[in-house]
Amino acid sequence: MAVSWQANRLGTVPKLKNPLLVEGLPGIGNVGKVATDFIIDKLKAKCVYEFVGTSIPHSVFVNEKNLVELPKIELYVKQTPHRDLLFLAGDVQPITEEACYDFCAKVLDVCAELGCTDIIALGGIGLKQIPKQPKVYCTGTDKKHVDAFVKATGVSNSLYGVVGPIVGVSGVIVGMAGKQNKHALALLAETYGHPMYLGVKGARELLKVLNKYLKLKLDLKQLDEEIEELEEEMMLRGPEKMPKLRSRPGETSYIG
Repeated sequence: MAVSWQANRLGTVPKLKNPLLVEGLPGIGNVGKVATDFIIDKLKAKCVYEFVGTSIPHSVFVNEKNLVELPKIELYVKQTPHRDLLFLAGDVQPITEEACYDFCAKVLDVCAELGCTDIIALGGIGLKQIPKQPKVYCTGTDKKHVDAFVKATGVSNSLYGVVGPIVGVSGVIVGMAGKQNKHALALLAETYGHPMYLGVKGARELLKVLNKYLKLKLDLKQLDEEIEELEEEMMLRGPEKMPKLRSRPGETSYIG
């Protein structure tokens, strides 16, 4: 049985000028999600699409009103003086390989409708220890485009041998976009690979890069305060409360 996704438009979508999509769904350390949600909140981006499918985790969330909600994946828009921006954000990723490809195809269809040919997918590189100063790496399907981004932002493109396969939406959407001659990049920040770890530091490094590249003029002080609070909490809990990951020396991994 084929897996299908629907993209439901929510109200009027403005005419966009040279839009760029930033994808930030949950993944390792949730670095992409934290960064994307932060931008959406600070820029007061407008939700214009919701993506509906059945191949998502069979669970609901309890919201601030103590009521349940189904997981959401949504597309937001914000028009800025530099260029118009789209943000793909949500609570979950598709849970099967088939659903992931089908979902990415649907997102790219919406991008085509909106005239979007540039994509930046955000994700984390899972390390076996908490990085003191997370590094940010960039890769993509087109060397010229990757080199231009590296020159503009100062991130590293030396990823070969550092990570394994980029699994999930953050990898698949870049690969599929490349097949459609779109300019697609994956921007990956180092973080701790433990499933219970929230990689706020890695998210901050992603935000610094996007802030510079997209001229967002974001104030990151609030995120700095959250980082301090999390670090204090981890100090109180002690390192023994956070199990170390087992992996071969020098090995890192990535899951979108």
